[in-house]
Amino acid sequence: MTSLDSSPDALPGGTGPASKQIPPAAVARLTIYLRALTTLLSEGIDRVSSESLAEASGVSPSTLRKDLSYVGSYGTRGVGYEVQYLNRHIAAALGLTHDWKVAIVGAGNLGKALARYGGFESRGFEIVAIFDADQMVVGSEVGWLRVSDAADLEPVLQRTGANMVVLALPAAVAQDVCDRVVAAGVRSILSFAPVMLQVPPGVNLRKVDMATELQILAYHAQRAQDPEDAD
Repeated sequence: MTSLDSSPDALPGGTGPASKQIPPAAVARLTIYLRALTTLLSEGIDRVSSESLAEASGVSPSTLRKDLSYVGSYGTRGVGYEVQYLNRHIAAALGLTHDWKVAIVGAGNLGKALARYGGFESRGFEIVAIFDADQMVVGSEVGWLRVSDAADLEPVLQRTGANMVVLALPAAVAQDVCDRVVAAGVRSILSFAPVMLQVPPGVNLRKVDMATELQILAYHAQRAQDPEDAD
């Protein structure tokens, strides 16, 4: 095992349970640190400085150290961070030490691609069901799963124990399906539908809108090509 240069200004102190609510922006960055740490582990690196980990994650060392303070994990001055321990610590803070069962609603191109992706299981997410309303699709196989009828959404969610749902649906039907998912007791939803969904308090909804992200990229690309317009 090897180390990346130890950090002379790593925060002193030990470790302890997280006692603060983690801001959403920090949660997003913690997932990036976790990915970087997983890569370091695969390379046989057992210690890393705040500078090296921050550089691998695309943030400043001060931001990294502040984010890690939310999970009660600190480096040791002159030694840096123990990669395996920090990896486990962040995973626990993010809830990734549990097994999460995920159902996908929508067996179109996106839904099928998500169901076939092999990288979820290694991160603690098991795809347990996929649904569609098209009777030409219901009963077909996607990977090792058989597409269930969307009419059977509630009983299948209960039978499989799904505690997360991904919506890969057209905008016109997304809210109705979202309401059914919530009524079935699921409190964590990831939506790819191009529409703003309404959920009651206590339900965590995350939205991924690729068109919006591409529009933002187009804006920045245009400014880069026409610097005079940026003034």
